[in-house]
Amino acid sequence: MSLATPSPSEQGAYRLEVNGRGHDVVDSWAGESLLYVLRNRLGYLGPKNACEQGECGSCSVLLDGRLVCACLVLAASAAGQEIVTVEGLADSEEELSDVQQAFIDHGAVQCGFCTPGLIVAVHDLLGRLPDPTELEVREAISGNLCRCTGYGRIFEAVEAVRRSRLEASS
Repeated sequence: MSLATPSPSEQGAYRLEVNGRGHDVVDSWAGESLLYVLRNRLGYLGPKNACEQGECGSCSVLLDGRLVCACLVLAASAAGQEIVTVEGLADSEEELSDVQQAFIDHGAVQCGFCTPGLIVAVHDLLGRLPDPTELEVREAISGNLCRCTGYGRIFEAVEAVRRSRLEASS
């Protein structure tokens, strides 16, 4: 079976807002996933391509503030919505976010393949629940598979950020 080039009627153009920047996507095929467009067309390499079935969480991004697997979202359907990748979570280009820094400080990065998706999931969790229970943390990252860390260091990083944010708010 050979893959045919999409016909002009299956191609399109749209604009994506990623990490606060607008990107025109032209000559795209209507079936391209958001993950494919982010990585291959726009150069955002944080979201990783692993299972392409929404099972591993390595492609997690925020879409209008909702945690989604970018591999399951049609890119064109994300037009007009704000997309935030792990690259967009940092406070500035020079400083990492508190979650990103905690992952480094607590050795929760290991090979790094799952790390971007986990960091996005933790940002989402702590944005919704500033003081989550251990069970809520486990549930929040349950869609992210990691084969290197055993999750202990990830939980330590989450706890450090939770404590730091609670101390800063009191």
